[in-house]
Amino acid sequence: MTELAAVKAALKTQAVETPSWAYGNSGTRFKVFTQAGVPRTPQEKLADAAQVHAFTGVAPTVALHIPWDKVDDYGALAKYAEDHGVKLGAINSNTFQDDDYKLGSICHPDAAVRRKALDHLMECVDIMDATGSRDLKLWFADGTNYPGQDDLRGRQDRLAEGLAEVYERLGDGQRMLLEYKFFEPAFYSTDVPDWGTAYAHCLKLGDKAQVVVDTGHHAPGTNIEFIVTTLLREGKLGGFDFNSRFYADDDLMVGAADPFQLFRIMYEVIRGGGFTSDIAFMLDQCHNIEAKIPAIIRSVMNVQEATAKALLVDRDALGAAQRDGDVLEANAVLMDAYNTDVRPLLAEVRQELGLDADPMGAYRRSGWQERIVAERVGGTQAGWGA
Repeated sequence: MTELAAVKAALKTQAVETPSWAYGNSGTRFKVFTQAGVPRTPQEKLADAAQVHAFTGVAPTVALHIPWDKVDDYGALAKYAEDHGVKLGAINSNTFQDDDYKLGSICHPDAAVRRKALDHLMECVDIMDATGSRDLKLWFADGTNYPGQDDLRGRQDRLAEGLAEVYERLGDGQRMLLEYKFFEPAFYSTDVPDWGTAYAHCLKLGDKAQVVVDTGHHAPGTNIEFIVTTLLREGKLGGFDFNSRFYADDDLMVGAADPFQLFRIMYEVIRGGGFTSDIAFMLDQCHNIEAKIPAIIRSVMNVQEATAKALLVDRDALGAAQRDGDVLEANAVLMDAYNTDVRPLLAEVRQELGLDADPMGAYRRSGWQERIVAERVGGTQAGWGA
């Protein structure tokens, strides 16, 4: 197999999971904006996600968020997804939207609130059993606003205790993916603020516990690819939440703020063997002012482009330059790959998969956007609040 053929073969195996909530209404801290044609039910979200997969060929699974995607029959929902050409992916928990969670969820000082949060997490594992989902994704808004508000070590103890209880509930083939965020909504201390804290808890829990890297959850200037390579080296990188940030955690389209960073991350993934492993490549985005489905298609394409460029890095030449201490040549090898226009290559890959070479144009011509605007009238649109 030629080098180019190998790159094409790798690109054809790529899988990017799209989030159900990205198809619903979203906004800022101050206002959630509505759009015509937005889904009203989990089924309509899946129908939209199926369009993304149909035109990109690499978005075969859809993450659910509970209770935003709560239904009476999850087996039937999984069947609905498969009938539309996709499958259900990670189950995301929600322990941040009830009044009881004002002071935290599984780190809360009140045992009754902790029990409520843990019962919800157990419900999420039940849903995994019903849907066949592999991953339980956990993000906690837990933290404190003032020094002395709560005992910092005590909160870590409660966190460890709660995670251990959920971990024991996981079945064979199921995983816990622990996300971190260095601030927000807590102003003084956040209970899972960085990859080191997440790693420490996952290491103690065992092989089924892995760390999730959300590309928007870092301080400005953080070398995310170093975090990626370290977690890969330790066998603890479970997945990504891809998005972009211009200020704080924007959850904007991946590749919008710093496509070079996305390339560097994907290079470390490929170099560390993560591209062919069980790492979950997920989008975690909210499209407040742009059309939902086209934005998600464009995001998937951005991930594809970064991956293609990372696959084109001449690793032999890079290794030789690094061994020789040739700083400029080593950097040039990376830059040559990054500066390559991979759009023609990806167009060929899509055509070889039987797809249109231009996913954005194909979606526009499909008439789906006009159809959902006309048909989805009345009812309550999906979204995460007002």
